Amino acid sequence: MSIPRTATTFAPPVMEARRWLDGVTHPVDRPLLNVSQAAPVDAPPAPMLEAMAQIVLTDPAAHLYGPVLGLPDLRAAIADRWSQSYGGHVGPDQVAITSGCNQAFAAAIATLCGEGDEVILPVPYYFNHAMWLDMSGVATVPLPTGPGLIPNADAAAALITDRTRAIALVSPNNPGGVEYPAATLSAFRDLCRSRGIALILDETYRDFDSRTGAAHDLFTDPGWDDTLIQLYSFSKAYRLTGHRVGAITGSPARLAEVEKFLDTVAICPNQLGQRAALWGMRNLDRWLAGERAEILDRRAAITDHFPQLAERGWRLAGCGAYFAYLEHPFELPSDRLAQALVAGAGILCLPGTMFRPAADPAGRRELRIAFANIDRAGIVELFARLAAFAP
Repeated sequence: MSIPRTATTFAPPVMEARRWLDGVTHPVDRPLLNVSQAAPVDAPPAPMLEAMAQIVLTDPAAHLYGPVLGLPDLRAAIADRWSQSYGGHVGPDQVAITSGCNQAFAAAIATLCGEGDEVILPVPYYFNHAMWLDMSGVATVPLPTGPGLIPNADAAAALITDRTRAIALVSPNNPGGVEYPAATLSAFRDLCRSRGIALILDETYRDFDSRTGAAHDLFTDPGWDDTLIQLYSFSKAYRLTGHRVGAITGSPARLAEVEKFLDTVAICPNQLGQRAALWGMRNLDRWLAGERAEILDRRAAITDHFPQLAERGWRLAGCGAYFAYLEHPFELPSDRLAQALVAGAGILCLPGTMFRPAADPAGRRELRIAFANIDRAGIVELFARLAAFAP
C-alpha cells in the first residue's frame, strides 16, 4: 500500500525545535538566545517600507496576477546584476522569479527528476532540500565532506549512477557556513557536464560572502546553461522573508519547464515582494553593503571568541555567511544536547542530526549556530553560556 508523499520525510526541523520551548521559562537576566533559524527578524529598512506602501496605494497591478516567470523588469535587473557581478553573460530569458528559494529548488527538481531518480547532496545538507527530494520520490545520495566541509568532485564522481540527475551545492553553505572555492565549483561543473547531469548551485547567501569580487567564474562559460542551474533568495538581502521572493537562473528551455511547475503551484510570485526586490536592487546597494559588513563582523566575533570553547574540546568546523558549525565534546548526542541547552543555558540551536541522514553518526557531535540575529555582545554571551554548560 502506498503512503502519502508528506509521510516519506521528517518533520520541519525549525518547527520541531520551537516546540522545545514549550513550558520553559527564561530568567530576566538570562533571556533566550535563539540561534536556530537563518532568517532576519527585523522588517525591511524604512525607505523600502515607504516604497512598498506607495506601491500598495498606487500600483493596481501589484494586486493582480502577473507573469508566471516573474516581472520582466526584475528578471532583467537580475540578469544585468549577475552579468556584471560574475563577469559573464546572463539574459533575462535565463532568469525566472519564484516564491522564495525553496520553491526554486523544488521547481528545478521537478524539471530534472522522475520517480526513483537520485540527487547527490553534500553532508551536512540543507534539510529542506532533503525533505523535497523525499516528497518527490527522489533518493538523496549523501556526499561526505570531511573535516573542512568542502565537497570533492572526485568523490562525487564515484557516487554517480544511471539514475543520478543532479548534484546540488549550497555556497556559502547552509548549514556549514563555508565558502566553496571557485576551483571546487568549476570541478563540479566539469564533472556534471561530462556525465550529462545538472549542477544546482544555491547562492542564497551570496550577498554575505567574505570574498571580494566574483565567488566563481561559472557564468563566464558561454555554454553555462547546459549544466548550471543557479538559485537565489531576496529574503536575506532585503529582509523580505515574509514576501517569498527568490530566483532561478538556467536555460530558456529549462525555464519553460519551470513555468509549468510554478503555474500549478502559485500561478505567479508575490507581486508586492517582486516590486520591493526590484526597488531594493535599484536603491539599496549601499545599505546592503552595510548589512554585509555587519555579518562579516559577527563572523569575526565567532572566530575571535571561539578559543574559550576550543580549550574545552569544542571544534569550529565551519564559519561564514549566517552560520557557525560546531563539534561538541560531550557524550550526549546532539539532538538531546540541543534540547538540554534550552533550559540549561537559554540557547535554542539545531543539532547536526537534522542536517544528515538518520544513519550518519557524525550528526551526533554537531550543532549549527545561526548568528545573523545576535550581535558581537550576543556572541560573547553565547560562548560564555556554552563554555559554562555541562550536560
